[in-house]
Amino acid sequence: MAATEGHYTLPLPVFDKPVKLLIVVAPYYRTIADNLIAGARAMAARCGAEVDLVEVPGALEVPTAIAMAERMAKYDGYVALGCVIRGETTHYDTVCNDSSRAITLLGLQGACIGNGILTVENKAQAEVRADPAGQDKGGGAAAAALHLIALSRNWAGQTKGIGFRA
Repeated sequence: MAATEGHYTLPLPVFDKPVKLLIVVAPYYRTIADNLIAGARAMAARCGAEVDLVEVPGALEVPTAIAMAERMAKYDGYVALGCVIRGETTHYDTVCNDSSRAITLLGLQGACIGNGILTVENKAQAEVRADPAGQDKGGGAAAAALHLIALSRNWAGQTKGIGFRA
């Protein structure tokens, strides 16, 4: 049903200073990952963002790589990409839940992350979602990161009082 629904998409933010994104991808399903990357790169290019790419073994390593980059490198935001297809064991649930939870926790600590790790029942679902000419979830994840970067820059330097300070 979701494929037949119309969705509102926010206009892309405009930046007055350069934006540097890191795409972290788990290319376990190479063709799916390549489509996700293509969508993310195209979306970043629409905003004039510079993009670096790193590959990690699996979806569980994506948030770890983002956390390392957040501590040790100079990126404005991150795009988490990969694909987890349900198998015969509960490993699927562990990978989906733990990678998503870790990405959320990093975001709550201030990292600007677009989560494009697909969690699907079968490869056909992944192909539709990853296709830049289809649902373009890679592009959507990049757009999410770019929107969070814009918010972060908008709020940078604004402070609230602590305790009795005004």
